[in-house]
Amino acid sequence: MLEVTGLTKRFGGFIAVSNVSFKVDQGEILGLIGPNGSGKSTIFNMLSGTFAPTSGSIRFDGREIAGLAPHRIIHRGIGRTFQIPRPFRRLSIFENIAMAGFYGSVGTTKASAFLAAERALEMVGLPTDRHAPVSSLGAAGLKKLELAKALATEPKLLLADESLGGLDEAEMEQAAEMLRSIRSKLGITIIWVEHIMGVLMRIVDRVMVLDHGEKIAEARPHEVAADPRVIEVYLGTDAAETQAYAAERV
Repeated sequence: MLEVTGLTKRFGGFIAVSNVSFKVDQGEILGLIGPNGSGKSTIFNMLSGTFAPTSGSIRFDGREIAGLAPHRIIHRGIGRTFQIPRPFRRLSIFENIAMAGFYGSVGTTKASAFLAAERALEMVGLPTDRHAPVSSLGAAGLKKLELAKALATEPKLLLADESLGGLDEAEMEQAAEMLRSIRSKLGITIIWVEHIMGVLMRIVDRVMVLDHGEKIAEARPHEVAADPRVIEVYLGTDAAETQAYAAERV
């Protein structure tokens, strides 16, 4: 579904991402991990059209999308959540999601956007009351709102950016299971950036690890968790615990 080759992004003399290549298959959940500043967000920004690559290729469903504007990439079928939710607080929960569906899909009518919003709300477990205010949502609800907005665009590929940040343990488990359910029920392929290793390692099919803009590992969760370089640059003292969680995914 997605084939990335030689992806590089420079900001002046700083190289944020250097010659990264990877593939994502239809229906797969790929975990993208690494220390802060390793290039994860820059890759998401290039995949979603926020940044144009300095060089390299991004092929989605067999077509080149590198450098396309964000709205054109969304229309091709790539949706994205953001680490920090920024909803329109003067709009209701429903209106936030319907607006994402209306502008995020080609040829969408008001009626179809409303229908997509209703489906997305049901999928993430938010109230379908069209007048429910955004102010009624806590941290977990706002994360669900981000996810519902992305789902309303009816993506083939979902870029999930730190969907567990700010949640308690029970909320983390619920959010992770929601991503797995989205894959199984809707057939959506997912790339998931996350720092909560204990949850991510039990959900994803493969893990790619970045450090200083370079790919240093890519394999199944238990293999990545045991990689000496990954332990050195990222897992550190949490390696044993992460390996135990990864073993549950074998």
